[in-house]
Amino acid sequence: MQIIHYLHAAILVSDLEKAEHFYGNVLGLSKIDRPLKYPGAWYQVGNTQIHLILDASIPSGLHNSEKWGRNRHVAFAVDDLQAAKAHLKTYGLDVQMSASGRAALFTHDPDGNVVELTEVR
Repeated sequence: MQIIHYLHAAILVSDLEKAEHFYGNVLGLSKIDRPLKYPGAWYQVGNTQIHLILDASIPSGLHNSEKWGRNRHVAFAVDDLQAAKAHLKTYGLDVQMSASGRAALFTHDPDGNVVELTEVR
């Protein structure tokens, strides 16, 4: 077996409207207009996708509340980490800088799913 490339990540959310605001408006991901047989939303990120799937029974909270990067998370590349940080702050989102010292930060969506933003130039 040989993996050819990465296709998508599925993220469980308890409130689809709040999740769509976060991923579509706050992060600025492009929503894919696709009819689904269940409540959810698809977003395109370069050559991959993020699939939001509604599940009202998902557990909330961080496994590791001290270091957010040590939780399950999805990571995106940004070209300007300080601009991304300022943008997230305008939405009142908490941000934790990477403990490793690299140019990365962590935030979370309305359900507590951790999102990493790493500066790539």
